[in-house]
Amino acid sequence: MSVGDSESLSPPEEGSPERRKGPVRPQPNNPLHGVTLKFILSELVEKLGWEEVSRATGIRNFTDRPTLPSGLKFLRKTPWAREKVEAVYLHELCKKTMVQPVERE
Repeated sequence: MSVGDSESLSPPEEGSPERRKGPVRPQPNNPLHGVTLKFILSELVEKLGWEEVSRATGIRNFTDRPTLPSGLKFLRKTPWAREKVEAVYLHELCKKTMVQPVERE
């Protein structure tokens, strides 16, 4: 075994690219962690419809014959639009969790 081989067996340094490739850590305080843009847009369109998503976000791309693929393409290329859609999704998610009745015995 050469010296170069023994160095490769040591753990990667903190912050190195090899160190970052491990399993993703859970993010309990991030409600968007693990949620895809496709899921977010699909849920909003199913619940609100394209017209309401357009009104809530102010994105005109969602008004003229919108489709899921065209909406996703636009959102992936336009960070400010993605942020608005994520904000509306979080607002709807928050409303959903706050409205659920509490069962009492």
